[in-house]
Amino acid sequence: MAKDSFLVGLIGAGIGPSLSPALHEREADRQGLRYVYRLIDIDVLGVRPEAVGDLVRAARDLGFDGLNITHPCKQLVMGHLDALAPQAEALGAVNTVVFENGRATGHNTDVTGFAASFARGLPDVPLERVVQLGAGGAGAAVAHAMLTLGAGRVTVVDALADRSAELAASLNRHFGEGRAAGTTPDRLPRLLADADGIVHATPTGMAAHPGLPFPADLLRPELWVAEVVYRPLETELLRTARALGCATLDGGGMAVFQAADAFRLFTGREPDAARMLGDIEELAGVVGAPK
Repeated sequence: MAKDSFLVGLIGAGIGPSLSPALHEREADRQGLRYVYRLIDIDVLGVRPEAVGDLVRAARDLGFDGLNITHPCKQLVMGHLDALAPQAEALGAVNTVVFENGRATGHNTDVTGFAASFARGLPDVPLERVVQLGAGGAGAAVAHAMLTLGAGRVTVVDALADRSAELAASLNRHFGEGRAAGTTPDRLPRLLADADGIVHATPTGMAAHPGLPFPADLLRPELWVAEVVYRPLETELLRTARALGCATLDGGGMAVFQAADAFRLFTGREPDAARMLGDIEELAGVVGAPK
């Protein structure tokens, strides 16, 4: 008999506003499942990110079916798992842990989530020269997704030169030499003058970090602009880019498709991503995000 009751959770810092519980539970309700999604906030618990291993073991012992993992624990959790899916191993980050027969297996649905969102939202844009701003956990996933989608070259820009260089080196090892480069924000004006599009993968534009990640005059109508931030769905960057006539992609699709992929891993059931896309627009609106 198929299992119809699930207990899952999210481990991370400052995750109170997360829409993941509602996204998962709404889809489960429509499928007739009993599904509880708990937040395990290390800030609320008063523990350091390094405690993620203890939290994963506790969740497994308490009968959880799986966990999502977010900042700042996506890399730290890797050493506390029994196995890694190939994508998580290649990326060096885990955002989904599935418990089965006492074993914890790490996956990464950020890569597949962004790839699915991009293919749906910007299907025909040129990908020869892509600039990506941000080389953190989300940035690594997005860069992998862009190269998987066939980008010719991704130039990763980060204020921390070592971080962008390390990500570029990892991408070149995985996808082939010359597919990625790392640099710093002072190169942005020259890079964007020649780029086909830009992917924004820093926290700038979130409700707690409002504003633009770079000067608006670096945008031009021929550039496409893809955003990772989804709270709010329309960031200042997207609003500015749309006003100029740029093709744009908000971060809601990545949030939905990574959640749908995690839901499938947790339950073995096929989620309806189209319904979930409707959910996130409604949920983001409910919490006061501008449309």
